[in-house]
Amino acid sequence: MGKRKSSKPPPKKQKPKLATTFSCPFCNSDGSVSCNFDRDREVGTVACNVCQSSYTTRITKISEAVDVYSDWIDACEAENQQPERERD
Repeated sequence: MGKRKSSKPPPKKQKPKLATTFSCPFCNSDGSVSCNFDRDREVGTVACNVCQSSYTTRITKISEAVDVYSDWIDACEAENQQPERERD
């Protein structure tokens, strides 16, 4: 008499990977914006390699590149929502 074959455990589900390069809101270049973290100073910076625009914000230990990029987009939208100052 032989042993019963044991079934293999189901494969583990892979976590979806978050993006690390983004498109620039100013020059619309795809994949030109990259994110750098300085965890010691708690600062995250996103910068476009094409038009050299950049944004810096405070980060936490659990912040990811997409969080810093979304803060940049939110800041751009907030700036666009402000009424333009009248010229004298």
